[in-house]
Amino acid sequence: MLNRNVETFLGCDNEYGESKIVLFGAPFDSTTSYRPGTRFASKTMRSESFGLETYSPYQDRDLEDIPVFDGGDLELCFGNTEKALSQIEAFSEQIFADGKIPCMIGGEHLVTLGAMRAAVKRYPNLRIVHFDAHADLRDEYLGEPLSHAAVLHRVWELVGDGKIFQFGIRSGDRSEFVWGKNHVNTQKFNFDGLEQTVEKLRGEPVYFTIDLDVLDPSVFPGTGTPEPGGVTFLQLLEAAMKVSGLNIVGFDLVELSPVYDQSGVSTAVACKMLRELLLAIGSKE
Repeated sequence: MLNRNVETFLGCDNEYGESKIVLFGAPFDSTTSYRPGTRFASKTMRSESFGLETYSPYQDRDLEDIPVFDGGDLELCFGNTEKALSQIEAFSEQIFADGKIPCMIGGEHLVTLGAMRAAVKRYPNLRIVHFDAHADLRDEYLGEPLSHAAVLHRVWELVGDGKIFQFGIRSGDRSEFVWGKNHVNTQKFNFDGLEQTVEKLRGEPVYFTIDLDVLDPSVFPGTGTPEPGGVTFLQLLEAAMKVSGLNIVGFDLVELSPVYDQSGVSTAVACKMLRELLLAIGSKE
């Protein structure tokens, strides 16, 4: 008997009903401020993921033992940013309503806002842990409030003061850092203080968003806005594993732009990080 050929992320071919985590792609990069291309990340990651093993020696866990459903890529409207965000929000709402955890592959970082809108409806006391090279705290970029350069400011409007925890930040307009001091918690350059933040957030619902340009460009050149001075893969992995022990209600990986790294190394890094997150979050009771 022949079966329909459907490409999923490595090991994520379980049925929806049996899965705790629902993976989906949000291929949107219409507000990218420098180099576009993140819309191709999710499709490329699915294809390249089969260069990895389902087994993680870091965690001694295997994706074959973790029920994850890959819902494919959303068909997003590129000419209407608000409509695209609404599509992401509606899809995420359905996942939350079914008692599951959404895991989104961007796309540019603005896609996080769509998922976050749904998360806040479900969890009004939501906290956000944010790994990134950029503060993303502008009120607008070139007159546009719906921009990947302003996404965390839009998220702040949803959750309020003291609920956003940023790490690895090493780029932004001066006004972002001045404004951020009064509204969010920002650790520049590295993950110092992460352990204390994790302890503070235990028991709270947490949305975890990773902009992969938190990595140094020597590790991850395949992104639209590379920023020297970033962390290593192992530093990111260690930090992500600490956060994954929290009550993660949703998470995402954004800003891989495969076209800027023809070696494929950046895509491999993104795939490996996603594997580790799925294993860590999916293994919790």
